[in-house]
Amino acid sequence: MGTQGKVIKCKAAIAWEANKPLCIEEVEVAPPKAHEVRIQIIATALCHTDAHILHPKFTKALFPVILGHEGAGIVESVGPGVTNCKPGDKVIPLYMPQCKKCKFCLSPLTNFCAKLSQFKDPIIQQEVMEDKTSRFTCKGKPVYHFLGTSTFSQYTVVSDTNLAKIDDDANLERVCLLGCGFSTGYGAAINTAKVTPGSTCAIFGLGGVGLSALIGCKVAGASRIIAVDINSEKFAKARALGATDCLNPRDLQKPVQEVIIDMTGGGVDFALDCAGGSEAMVCVCFIIVHNK
Repeated sequence: MGTQGKVIKCKAAIAWEANKPLCIEEVEVAPPKAHEVRIQIIATALCHTDAHILHPKFTKALFPVILGHEGAGIVESVGPGVTNCKPGDKVIPLYMPQCKKCKFCLSPLTNFCAKLSQFKDPIIQQEVMEDKTSRFTCKGKPVYHFLGTSTFSQYTVVSDTNLAKIDDDANLERVCLLGCGFSTGYGAAINTAKVTPGSTCAIFGLGGVGLSALIGCKVAGASRIIAVDINSEKFAKARALGATDCLNPRDLQKPVQEVIIDMTGGGVDFALDCAGGSEAMVCVCFIIVHNK
């Protein structure tokens, strides 16, 4: 491509400070250095973690910053030493590095690469590249990276350990969810909970993570999947993906956890909180405890 080795000017959504809207700005994206890859972002989604950084009570955030960590794109150019991808490849940026060499990457029990041990707070670190500089500039000032990905930019630069090459025929507008939401929910059911065939499951929250967890429970062979959300409009999609029962706590005469205990004769085998609120956490603990 004619842009290789050159600074690229493009649009990005920059967070200049906490509790303020993102601003669409023109940024300069420097060429990749050794073991770095510059990606043209084709699709990106919004995760609640991006909003978390902007919350005024989160005092560790660094500004200005280009957020975004759930995206997919096409490799524009690579720096010296990159062997796992080439220009033109479709890729998904990864906020969790994968060196594929350490004991953790080689273990079937975890995917927490040893590189993560370098970070005291992974949410705010990976804010610059390994040489401690940023590849983003706006109005003459450097702009921080986010989670080593920064997908809210038309072009971004990542470490060659922070991406996964995918099939050439992949639909980037769909597979971008593999960067966070889908893998979080599906992985929670398959890898963390290890849902078993014939089991009963309850899923609290039917956003992207919750629906992905539902898919995981279905694939694992759960015989009953109870989907819980305060928005009943989500139930049609939940049923299409495999939910056997749908409950809206606001439509019930007693706490939803008590309803589930009655429905299942004591509680479910697996409960997944995909909402993140304290009320959902209480429900999860309650229906699991009553089934033990």
